[in-house]
Amino acid sequence: MTSVLLIYPFFRRRLDRSRFRFPPLGIAYVAASLQKAGHAVQVLDCTFLHRDDALRQALAARAEVVGIYCMATMTQDCLWFAQHLRDRCDLLVAGGPLPTCDPEAFWAQFDVVVRGEGEQTMREVLAAHQSGADVGSVAGVVCRPLAGGRAGAASSAPRPFATELDQIPFPARELLPNERYVGYSKRKYGYSITTVMSTRGCPFRCEFCSNVVFGDSYRERSPSNVVDEIETALALGYERISFADDVFTLNSRRVLEICQEIRRRGLHFLWECLGRVDAFDYPTAKEMRDAGCFRIFFGIESGNDKILKLMNKQITTTQARDAVETARRAGLQVGAFFILCYPGETDDTVLDTLRFAGSLPLDYVGLTMPYPLPGTDLAERVADRRPREWRQEGGLLLNHALTFDSDFSERKMRCAILKGHAQFEMKRRLGRLAPLALKLFEKPTDRAFRLLK
Repeated sequence: MTSVLLIYPFFRRRLDRSRFRFPPLGIAYVAASLQKAGHAVQVLDCTFLHRDDALRQALAARAEVVGIYCMATMTQDCLWFAQHLRDRCDLLVAGGPLPTCDPEAFWAQFDVVVRGEGEQTMREVLAAHQSGADVGSVAGVVCRPLAGGRAGAASSAPRPFATELDQIPFPARELLPNERYVGYSKRKYGYSITTVMSTRGCPFRCEFCSNVVFGDSYRERSPSNVVDEIETALALGYERISFADDVFTLNSRRVLEICQEIRRRGLHFLWECLGRVDAFDYPTAKEMRDAGCFRIFFGIESGNDKILKLMNKQITTTQARDAVETARRAGLQVGAFFILCYPGETDDTVLDTLRFAGSLPLDYVGLTMPYPLPGTDLAERVADRRPREWRQEGGLLLNHALTFDSDFSERKMRCAILKGHAQFEMKRRLGRLAPLALKLFEKPTDRAFRLLK
């Protein structure tokens, strides 16, 4: 048995305005897999901790093996932990989206980088470490060479994606600070909510989307297995479920089977999901609503068909409008996400998106700058535009920060985002006065947006 510490190095900012703050399922899945193999596992979720407290807890764990999750927004905190724990453990492992697509960035601090899905890989890494075998021979890892060894790092063969998802243990939620998440979400939304992932991967290749861990595969769990996990989550005090699937509605037959299983067990809870506008219809929406679905989110991204084609979204604005209106007709709340000032856009196409978003019957709108995340086709397309390091923003209104040299300035992007939110709130709050207010607001702000560089 090996003592293991898994760290999720996210520190919630004081001015945290994110609508989405959920427990880290990836870390919890790896923890459950290691527990099943007989290891003693601790999880350090830093979401509700200060840095000094988190480091004290990490050091106090005295773990033989430390694994640290990392994505682009966590790079500095991940490396900070690594620097402090480098000499306090036998094996230091990095995993998650950024180590998967850019393992070289972690060679200096870590012994092993896990690429892709981590459950089986980490089990084999620990088995090799325990037996004194070559960890570098484990599929799905990149290893730092031992002192005196050859230069560079040794990369093993890629690990195939897990195919039997029902065989993967449910995430070890008992190791997470559930009471803190329950309290946070009740204060934030008025109810407690957590995530369940019923599929892995997405078969689409949107240019901006980082799906390096699960890739463009698409794998499903059985409806009964999914609902079993839902029951374990509800037993921890969560009242609602948010499906974390990239494309929950992709297979309508399976969606209907999950709805039927929820009703068959007599479960009464509300849930939300993310769907694609071209994989959604009224009969499915109605069944979802009858089984407790209260909200669906769509990644629409643009209100201009040419920009949607540039993004490789493989949808149209007509499909987007139809899906939103279908969901509303079925009694669902609807949220939508849009990217403003995407590489290749003009002032006209950005304003098209703002007008399109404002014309939809939405209950929530998410507006963001483009982020060329490592491993995406967008990052390759703008590779010559001097990428900038991610920095945490803590402004009163927006957290967005430009990470590459764009044709639009950061100030202009922020202006577009604020303008879009203002128009959405006018429409939502002013009732019959909204059309007049929007008419008076849009023209001068359109002009101001165009004048910005």
